[in-house]
Amino acid sequence: MMFRAFAVLAVCLSCATHVRAQTPQITVYAAASLAGAFEAMVEPLRAQGISPRFSFAASSTLARQIEQGALADVFASADEEWMDHLGARGLVAPGTRRVFAGNRLVLIAPADRPRAADIGPATDFAALLGPGGRLAVGDPAHVPAGRYARQAFEALGRWSDLRGRIAAADNVRAALALVERGEAPLGVVYATDARASARVAVVGIFPADLHPPIVYPAAIVARRDAPAARAFLAYLESADGKAVLRRFGFTTD
Repeated sequence: MMFRAFAVLAVCLSCATHVRAQTPQITVYAAASLAGAFEAMVEPLRAQGISPRFSFAASSTLARQIEQGALADVFASADEEWMDHLGARGLVAPGTRRVFAGNRLVLIAPADRPRAADIGPATDFAALLGPGGRLAVGDPAHVPAGRYARQAFEALGRWSDLRGRIAAADNVRAALALVERGEAPLGVVYATDARASARVAVVGIFPADLHPPIVYPAAIVARRDAPAARAFLAYLESADGKAVLRRFGFTTD
């Protein structure tokens, strides 16, 4: 009887191992701002037989890693520029690129120190920062959120006043963390990032016409085209995928 029980257990373990081996795994390199939404998609994707593994960072960092040979199957960027960067180098699988979400740019402050700002040409950001205060943003040199922020401030005629007071972060979530910890009195992040944190308050919304549209393109990496990767992209554009994205504050249409 004991031998039979062990035999049954061995068969079950073998079957489980076989099922895991047969579940297609894909590696998705995604912008840091997508972390919450993409992690919420894991179980629905597994129910469809797809096992995603995510690497979240600044779009620039991920694009450069792919350029250097990182084995990503899908790249989801926070702007078109870094997808263009890979496309120009033949690193995007033809016909797989699509825009699946959008976002807004907001000004945030620590939740216990909110200071409302009606953002426009007359807004005195230096006064809002106070003496010695720095503005937390993703590094404008390479982080999409920081680049959008710089474009917005340039459109307002305020970049020259602020460029020396920037606390440049490695990605938008790192900029959010600086404000959460009170190390910066103000920060510029995506609306979705602010929504994900109870420790910050949105004190202003940047008019959308101050910068190019904030869109998220995704594509399969060249030579990594496979059914599981295509299924992941299809899920992003499905009704269920869009519902998850909207739940986290992204726009989908």
